[in-house]
Amino acid sequence: MDKAALRRALVEQRLNLPDRLQRADQLQRVMRIWLVDRPDTIIGAYWPIKGEFDPLPALHRWKEDGELLDEPQLRRIGLPVVDKVHKTLTFHAWYPGCPMEEDAYGIPKPKDTELIHPTLLFVPCVGYGPGGYRLGYGGGFYDRTLATLQPRPATVGLGFTHGYLDDFEPEAHDLPLDAILNDNGVVWPV
Repeated sequence: MDKAALRRALVEQRLNLPDRLQRADQLQRVMRIWLVDRPDTIIGAYWPIKGEFDPLPALHRWKEDGELLDEPQLRRIGLPVVDKVHKTLTFHAWYPGCPMEEDAYGIPKPKDTELIHPTLLFVPCVGYGPGGYRLGYGGGFYDRTLATLQPRPATVGLGFTHGYLDDFEPEAHDLPLDAILNDNGVVWPV
């Protein structure tokens, strides 16, 4: 099966998971536990589309937990803003209720908020396989972005168990993620 057909099939399966909400609740728990000992104060994430797992509730809770701990640095969350010319992403501050607008692809993005530089980046996985490789939507935005970000943030893929592809073969330009979490827990590194 070619990658375009595989992407379509995985998105269709994800949209039709009868227990997707329960899986999302479980992945929220996995993500919150995984974040407990992380030193990061600026995390980049994504606005969920096409049935993707929504990381924003867990990240908002992480931000609130930092405020309760009276940490010296305020925890911040960023969402991607597309640079159509370079086909890369920058990250702008997001918080619940912040002004939003649609980007060129119809995905909500923060409107007129501060540019931030995440040290940890959560990325959506359409699929994922051994070695920490992810299957995205095929636009290459994350790969190009990660190639230019200095220092490079730690990268963590988020997806449901149905997206695991045992025989997934990355292409030469694919960069492995530092970790992958799903509704069963940490699946990379194992």
